[in-house]
Amino acid sequence: MKHSTFEFRGKTINYRDEGSGNECIVFLHGYMNSLQVWEKYVLDYMSSMRVVAVDLIGHGESQTIEEVSSMELQAEMVKELLDFLHIRYCVMCGHSMGGMITLAFAQMYPQLLKGYCLMNSQALADSEKGKQNRLRACEIINSDKIKFIVDFIPNLFEKENRIKYAGEIEDLKSIALGTSSEGIIAAQKGMIQRRDRCDVLANSTCPVLFISGKYDIRIDVETLYAQACFPSHSETMILPTGHMSFIEEEQKVKIRLKDFVRMCFTV
Repeated sequence: MKHSTFEFRGKTINYRDEGSGNECIVFLHGYMNSLQVWEKYVLDYMSSMRVVAVDLIGHGESQTIEEVSSMELQAEMVKELLDFLHIRYCVMCGHSMGGMITLAFAQMYPQLLKGYCLMNSQALADSEKGKQNRLRACEIINSDKIKFIVDFIPNLFEKENRIKYAGEIEDLKSIALGTSSEGIIAAQKGMIQRRDRCDVLANSTCPVLFISGKYDIRIDVETLYAQACFPSHSETMILPTGHMSFIEEEQKVKIRLKDFVRMCFTV
């Protein structure tokens, strides 16, 4: 399928726009991923709804813009893409860092959302320890990007799934290796600076779907349950996965997410 580009702040942003109709889902990938990770979802959904996936700033084929890719800057880019595509309403699905951007978007442009899904993501800001870990990651990326990626990617999967999804892990490594160190570090700095957005969840007037893994070493299920209490309408899906639920339980997530989109456009 052909990808397209548009210009944001003088830089090129890569995206994919498939399908048609009033129902629209927008996919935002996670850290060191690209829109390629959503390919199976795009192919499955495009016959029944409009599907947009975008390479986030500094990822995939999208250029880096600033030294820090803040969640607000990323959200502004997504908003301009939706304006460019004449999309008035959507359901947004953000995985991991993409979920953090989704929350920034929900704060900045709530009128455009019919609903949103936080997939292996959450609303809290980094702890001081978390910020220090990200700063150390930036140092490692500067000195040995390949080792960082080779060590990082497999641990996103539940331990028992690492052999089963060995091919997918290699694909994710390839995507990450193709991401510039500049883009990776700018994203880390953006996540360090992000603020707590539990208030965004509490003030949400649209449905929110939380999808998480029981064995996710990056986000524990207890955190998700606590945050799922904030929105007036929230739904949860807990799966026996690690941090990559949409890959490790692809069919279950596809069905649940499609049903959520349809519900959001009918309420």
